[in-house]
Amino acid sequence: MEDQKRLSLVVGEELALVREGLAALCEVSGNYEVVAKCEDGAAVVVAVEEHHPDLALLDLNLPRLFTLEAIRKIRERLVNTKLVVMSTRRDRKTVLEVLRSGAGGYVLKSGPKEHLLDAFRQVLRGSIYVSPQVEIDKVFVSRNKREPEDPLETLSAREYQVFTLLIDGIRAKEIAARLELSPKTVDTYRASLMRKLDIHDVAGLVKFAIGRSLTATA
Repeated sequence: MEDQKRLSLVVGEELALVREGLAALCEVSGNYEVVAKCEDGAAVVVAVEEHHPDLALLDLNLPRLFTLEAIRKIRERLVNTKLVVMSTRRDRKTVLEVLRSGAGGYVLKSGPKEHLLDAFRQVLRGSIYVSPQVEIDKVFVSRNKREPEDPLETLSAREYQVFTLLIDGIRAKEIAARLELSPKTVDTYRASLMRKLDIHDVAGLVKFAIGRSLTATA
């Protein structure tokens, strides 16, 4: 009977050991049953459509299909699964893009397990959750117009997705596949974001990202 009361959960994480660890952590809490463990975004979409889980926990940079694209597809299918995204990044732009995509929670991988379980509880209640380590005021409060505009804020959602994948060392062809775009369209977004940031090569983008602690290793 106790198992029947557990909420169903899909875990999406590329690394097998991390994926298994997250699944075990969630199940040992006694409140969740992991119905699928997925290594990429495309598999997440299939699993969510099949199981209609209460929750899905997704790494931000899933391969094959970028996580925000996976979320968009899930939302298009009108599945009521609540979505929580986990990442190492804590900048305003990333958090906003995740929440705008339709996720209800944003959890930092550097946080304790209590933050993850708290995110689940709040998102299931219909609330928005952002890890306490993220400066909430910088995410949700409007910018003072007298402050200089952050160049990252000028990027569109698509441009920022391409930027995110470029700085993680993903090649243009693979970016196109993950975002389900043509390589030519990716090239257009890349040229546009470089112009807006006034950076003209990928090495420069990586240096910029490291300075902002935006890279996966930062």
